[in-house]
Amino acid sequence: MSLRQVVVIVLGVLLNGLNSSMIAVALVPISATYHVNSQATAWLVSGLYLATSVAQPTMGRLADLLGPKRVFCFGLVLTGLAGLGAWFAPDLGWLIAARVVLGIGTSAAYPSGLALVRRNERDGEGIRTSVVLGAITISSQVCTAFGPSVGGFLITWFGWQSIFLVNVPVTLLGLLGALFWLPGDQQAIRGNLRSVLRSLDSLGIALFCAMMIALLFFLMRLSSGIAWGPLVIALLAGGLLFWREWRCTTPFIDIRMLASHGGLLMTYGRYIATYLVFYSVFYGYSQWLEQGRGLAPDMAGLVMLPVAAVGALTAALMTKKLVIWRGLLGGALFMLIGTGLLQLAGSTASLWLLALIAAVLGIPNGLSNVSNQNALYLQAPASQMGAAAGLLRTSQYVGAILASSLISINYHQQATDAGLHHLGLYLTGVSMLVLIVVLIDPKLRALSDHLVKKVSTQKGEKEYVRSTR
Repeated sequence: MSLRQVVVIVLGVLLNGLNSSMIAVALVPISATYHVNSQATAWLVSGLYLATSVAQPTMGRLADLLGPKRVFCFGLVLTGLAGLGAWFAPDLGWLIAARVVLGIGTSAAYPSGLALVRRNERDGEGIRTSVVLGAITISSQVCTAFGPSVGGFLITWFGWQSIFLVNVPVTLLGLLGALFWLPGDQQAIRGNLRSVLRSLDSLGIALFCAMMIALLFFLMRLSSGIAWGPLVIALLAGGLLFWREWRCTTPFIDIRMLASHGGLLMTYGRYIATYLVFYSVFYGYSQWLEQGRGLAPDMAGLVMLPVAAVGALTAALMTKKLVIWRGLLGGALFMLIGTGLLQLAGSTASLWLLALIAAVLGIPNGLSNVSNQNALYLQAPASQMGAAAGLLRTSQYVGAILASSLISINYHQQATDAGLHHLGLYLTGVSMLVLIVVLIDPKLRALSDHLVKKVSTQKGEKEYVRSTR
């Protein structure tokens, strides 16, 4: 694969991480523009992640059916249109809709990009595949790390609308590069529209969305009492989803695989809990820095920088070894310490202390993220690795959706010291639960201690394999 092809793919992939993180410092000015509270703006976060949790595996399947270049270009067009739509948003509802479309559009680049990389790997020319995959991973982490800082700069100088409009020139560049430099889709479109929709498990996707939306409504209204209607809908949709996916030949969520691999189910649960804490900090802490601490968006972005930057650095160091149990244990411990330190944050706290708290909270993201992915690699059947990896990404977004609900419950009208401290207590409880699960799971420790070894391939590259069955 040539350098310019790699640049085009990376340009498309980074848009998802950038749009996910820039919004963290835009929630307060958006709230002021539309005169809404924190519970309303939480839908800007959960809406994108709900769309992304469904769109990423769906776009991957579409790339197989329609061709990766077609899907890659379609995603860029959709992203650019969403950026324009957000710029002209007359109200919050319109902006939420634009964020949903943005989530769908930015979800296309990663699965279609990997499909393009795989195709060029067979050609055996250009940059090595390991280097290309590393570039894709690092670019996504870097964009997540610097997203709040970039967003803070744009908001300070050009207004919050600029974090959406910036997608337009980037997608235009990516689209031109894709049309001229990416290899064409040689295969014809497989099947008609009906067969394509059938292979996507549209009913399963619809039930998943209904369950998550109803659950969001239920969680966001907990502060004012139990909303029985959304709870009943969520349970009903969840039951129908289980019934549907158990019988579906091409399920959106492979229930049979989860039922036959209990370790995988535990890994998904840890991943949801880890990202529940991460996104609660990423969005909740930054919102408090602006409203509770009174920082400008650009300064809040700088204080938040260590969360993702330290996490990315830790993850990079972790990739040198296939660590599982020790990484999960360390991640849970630092998560417990970091969420406990949130009790020290206050309107009079120094910026150095606030940045230190952010740095400590970044460590578990790197440790737990890599360790859970390593566990998935060993636990998932080789024939179902793609589906298992897709569910891991979906678990991440479910954690983000739950985090937006938890933030809205604790902040109500705006982020205060008391709200942040209450949020921290919830997160400390989740962290303690993760630590207990890691400590009492004997299979997890055995997986790390006895089933892993490092070997060299004939090409001289390093890879990890099961040492025993």
